[in-house]
Amino acid sequence: MISKKVVSVQHALYGVKDSMTLMIGGFGLCGIPENAIAHLVELGVKDLTCISNNAGVDDFGLGLLLQKKQIRKMISSYVGENEEFERQMLSGELEVELIPQGTLAERCKAAQGGFPAFYTPAGYGTEVADGKETREFNGKMYILEKAFEADIAIVKAWKGDEAGNLIFKGTARNFNPCMCGAAKITIAEVEELVPLGDLDPNFIHIPGIFVQRIFEGKKYEKRIEQRTVRQRSA
Repeated sequence: MISKKVVSVQHALYGVKDSMTLMIGGFGLCGIPENAIAHLVELGVKDLTCISNNAGVDDFGLGLLLQKKQIRKMISSYVGENEEFERQMLSGELEVELIPQGTLAERCKAAQGGFPAFYTPAGYGTEVADGKETREFNGKMYILEKAFEADIAIVKAWKGDEAGNLIFKGTARNFNPCMCGAAKITIAEVEELVPLGDLDPNFIHIPGIFVQRIFEGKKYEKRIEQRTVRQRSA
């Protein structure tokens, strides 16, 4: 079995360059590759196109890259928690493509499965459909959406082994699995990296064939994006 293990985030992100298209896993701040994002900031790469459901918050997640103006274009579904994102978008500094959340997931999965495009009813009759081919099936109109073309996918998993097999935990599963194998290179950041054979095959979510590099993260802040608590009774 080929080992996909690399010793550090620096080795994992070797070859990342300006103007690349990156897929970044996570939903809000849940299941984001924190170590990888922090190292992208350190690398100073710029003019990036980032495909991610969210754009982080002002001082965490992809918000760190936005602060440094390293992102040229965001392809996202929900971006309402980031004031710097809003400022850059309204000022024209940042190019933004907003697409339905399900379409975002399916465009990742199409790339993962090797399908060039697919039809979906989501967005028909709205600005989402502008300039896109449409077709009727069984009396209903659909939009042709193309699979993403990304250079690198960076995902976050709970556990992984040296062959790249991955297990996600709870809602951190979100967009991470459908981004694995959806780019030329998939880099997996895991909280715990174990030897081959330690993971129960019955619980593996993504097989290692979809992963080219895997490394163990060193520290996780794990912020809560919107904390809601119940008032304590007297």
